[in-house]
Amino acid sequence: MAGNTGRTGVGSSLALTLGSAVLWGLAHVWVGRRLTGAILMGIELILAAALATAVLTAGPSLLSLAVQPSWLWVFALTAMLVAGVTVAVTIRSHLLVRPKTVSPAARYLSAAAVGVICALVVAPMIYTAKLAYISHGVVTSVFAESVAPIPVDPWKDVDRLNILLVGADAAANRIGVRTDSMTVASIDPRTGDTVLFGLPRNLENVPMPPGPARERFPYGFQGEPPYTPGMLNEIYQYAEDYPEMVPRQSKRHRGPTLLKRTIGGILGLDIPYYAMVDMRGFVEIVNAMGGVRVRIKDPIVYGRQNEGLIEAGKRKLSGEEALWYGRSRTYSDDYVRMGRQKCLLNAVAKQADPVTVFRSFEKLAAAAVDTISTDIPRQLLPDLVELSEKVKNSRIRSLQFVPPLIYSGAPDYHLIRREVTATLAAPPAPPRSVSAAQAGDPGKAGEYAETAETKAVVLDSACH
Repeated sequence: MAGNTGRTGVGSSLALTLGSAVLWGLAHVWVGRRLTGAILMGIELILAAALATAVLTAGPSLLSLAVQPSWLWVFALTAMLVAGVTVAVTIRSHLLVRPKTVSPAARYLSAAAVGVICALVVAPMIYTAKLAYISHGVVTSVFAESVAPIPVDPWKDVDRLNILLVGADAAANRIGVRTDSMTVASIDPRTGDTVLFGLPRNLENVPMPPGPARERFPYGFQGEPPYTPGMLNEIYQYAEDYPEMVPRQSKRHRGPTLLKRTIGGILGLDIPYYAMVDMRGFVEIVNAMGGVRVRIKDPIVYGRQNEGLIEAGKRKLSGEEALWYGRSRTYSDDYVRMGRQKCLLNAVAKQADPVTVFRSFEKLAAAAVDTISTDIPRQLLPDLVELSEKVKNSRIRSLQFVPPLIYSGAPDYHLIRREVTATLAAPPAPPRSVSAAQAGDPGKAGEYAETAETKAVVLDSACH
């Protein structure tokens, strides 16, 4: 041991203690314990290099681990272990470099300062462990265990992965749930090419799938006249209210099951999964984000007594304003509202950047548990994370079944199927379909990508 031990003052010993908390082994080297110091430094540098490499080069793979409960426990325990080791190294470092003879007051102040140093250094690690624990709760609460084993390559024999995306409006003045926004995302697992098929809530005479549902409604869904008009958005709640419509399914599973089968029959697609967002809970998500920025084309009246007005232009909406933006039909119609709802979901998805998510993670996690329901198995999440990278790099097309293409009061369901088939058979949209100069507004470049073959648009015009 070198002669540095005991020769530092209180200030110098605290500086070395702080340095050792940041770079393990610094105090050990200072007092001559070079081998121990070098080993501690090497361990910390290896851990830091591994973390930096994972963050910079293994983005999708790291994200796929972050949606697996077992790995979330590993992250949490590792963060706590590193925090514990850091505290131990910090305290030991202080014991090595503190002055041998100090007054009781200085000793107590030094101990308090070391405690503060430990708290400051390990706080990020403890917070990381907390985020992993919260994420574990979200994953296990929202996503259920798969009953059947998930193949190593779940997309091997899948031409298109179809997921039903539902916006549910469980309003306070309404009994049950109405699915007022229904969109099927059809994804090519090989390329990420994605087409969104939007169905209006007010489709009538909806053909029902084979089985009890078709036996009860052989000529299309009629609802419960005169209490309900018999529209598509009633099917979810109808299945929940009448268990015999979907035998062998439990409560809160009957509605999604029948809705998937019904919409799958309309479009001619197999829909294995759904994800539903409660629009009332959507308020909490938007508030947790600090609001959402939307470009509003025309003024929107909102409130039960039309007491509010959202002016046209670029606006940052609160959760309550965003809810009314997505549900108001005053001086507009269902089809305009459909466009606004998709615009709103698109805006939230784009504005939920890493900084915003990190800053409001706990609130967003709590809102997600209360707001989102799905039957996507958690074992499939890593594969979906990797697939999302392909989707992100592709141009998403959208086909809305609204007038003049179809009339919701008497839809041509054969036409709908033909349009779906033609759209999926058409080549994906090019990277840019409209230049900034052609659009006349740099903010609208790439807004439309309509072709005679697909009648598809890249973004809903309500967003601009």
